[in-house]
Amino acid sequence: MFDAVILWDWIAFSVRWLHVITAMAWIGASFYFIALDLMLKPNPALPKGASGEEWEVHGGGFYHTIKYMVAPENMPEHLTWHKWQSYSTWLSGAALLMIIYWVGGEIYLIDTAKADLALWQGILISAGSLTIGWLAYDAMCKSKLAETPTLLMLLLFIILVIMSWGYNQIFTGRAALLHLGAFTATIMTANVFFQIMPNQRIVVEDLKAGRTPDAKYGKIAKVRSTHNNYLTLPVVFLMLSNHYPLAFATEYSWIIASLIFLTGVTIRHYFNTMHRTGSGPHWTWAVTVLLMIVIAWLSTANMWDSYEDAEARALTPYEQTFAQAEGFDAAHNVVLGRCSMCHSREPSYSDSLLWAPRGVLLDTPADVARNARAIYVQSGVSHAMPPANLTAMTDEDRATIVRWYRNAGTY
Repeated sequence: MFDAVILWDWIAFSVRWLHVITAMAWIGASFYFIALDLMLKPNPALPKGASGEEWEVHGGGFYHTIKYMVAPENMPEHLTWHKWQSYSTWLSGAALLMIIYWVGGEIYLIDTAKADLALWQGILISAGSLTIGWLAYDAMCKSKLAETPTLLMLLLFIILVIMSWGYNQIFTGRAALLHLGAFTATIMTANVFFQIMPNQRIVVEDLKAGRTPDAKYGKIAKVRSTHNNYLTLPVVFLMLSNHYPLAFATEYSWIIASLIFLTGVTIRHYFNTMHRTGSGPHWTWAVTVLLMIVIAWLSTANMWDSYEDAEARALTPYEQTFAQAEGFDAAHNVVLGRCSMCHSREPSYSDSLLWAPRGVLLDTPADVARNARAIYVQSGVSHAMPPANLTAMTDEDRATIVRWYRNAGTY
């Protein structure tokens, strides 16, 4: 039976696929142009207005790139704009956030143990926070803080720490880190849309009109592009974090997310310096490793509620639908026998398994009700779980899960 849950999962998968592809294009272009800019070499034989050149070899041929500090004397016939990589990444990411964390917000967005909010309130906080982040950052960049770039970046880091803590007070662990990544990615894309591209258009219009472009527009675009360069790696980490409960499901996940921004700075500083001088500062790797050790240590903090706390937490009306559906007891028994030895607060399947995979807990009846949809997709209509069917889940076991889920009437 091809139901709405399966269709929705395929829509989410397709959008995620698009998001990953466009993100690779955007990040690749960003890294390439920052590296190219830093590797440019002066040459007195260059055309008027050119500030440097770079020779590269790739794909069986040689490339000769020349950069004009402000603009060439005349408008070139062919001009490639690098903007849609950024726009497509943000648009597909926003769509994915809506699909998973807004439409599926009863499960993935709100943590009622942290904040007793209605879903619509969580969605408003989700959308509003992304907008507020850009407005605050943009205001700082347009203030006198722009004259002290280091102080500006420090204040941006403080804002990110505050947002990391704030998201963690409201959202589930997965949603908190994902939203911090979206918060940062929104700043990056808004930099392209509201600053970098408009300033470059002014330069192009001046060239077309025969005017000498003002160098300040290129400088503004360069500053915003540099900020994006330092924010890229932390955003990638945060987007991947939902696969790793050691990142999102610990007491100090908001500190872990904050420290990741520092590793982004140290790593990019090494490569940016290497591209500019030919040798990067090796101390940055020592600092990065130290930060990752601290992060790993923080991840060992208490990850889960106790069994008693889990049962005491009130189920949402959506979750109660599954707990009260016909066949729940039978499905619960299947999950206990086939799944809970791994998906437990104290996994017993293997000594090497210290935490429940992806942070999914299936110890208690309340846990099973809260994870009904995942159980249905992973172990009912598909054979994804248990992996390699290590616990010998039978076809009848899977049919029991499917009957229970569909009896709830939510698919």
